[in-house]
Amino acid sequence: MENLYREHILDHYGNPRNQGTLESPDVTCEWDNPLCGDVVRIDLNLEDGRVSEVRFSGEGCVISMASASMLTEAIKGKTIAEMEALRDEDIFEMLGVELPPSRVRCALLPLRVLHKGLAERR
Repeated sequence: MENLYREHILDHYGNPRNQGTLESPDVTCEWDNPLCGDVVRIDLNLEDGRVSEVRFSGEGCVISMASASMLTEAIKGKTIAEMEALRDEDIFEMLGVELPPSRVRCALLPLRVLHKGLAERR
């Protein structure tokens, strides 16, 4: 079963969903992980209080880029409150594999970027 999840991660890394940037996003944030060099930017457009468009860009390891791709899929159509309620465990569940301690920060970087962008919006 773990091989299936590994394939899922590699698919998101090799064929990222929602990659790119938005021209005039309602929410945007970029942040890096200085320990490993990963950088993630997330752009959102909101319509009627829900995510209508989302894009991510950046550079990083397989885990951080796959996590960003999965997260952008998961938040389409979500409200700000639903996005703020996302927790570390949700990311780990999306990835579906147990991560070594050295990769936890990589996996959580996109969520940190999302939460930081939402907080800065207010």
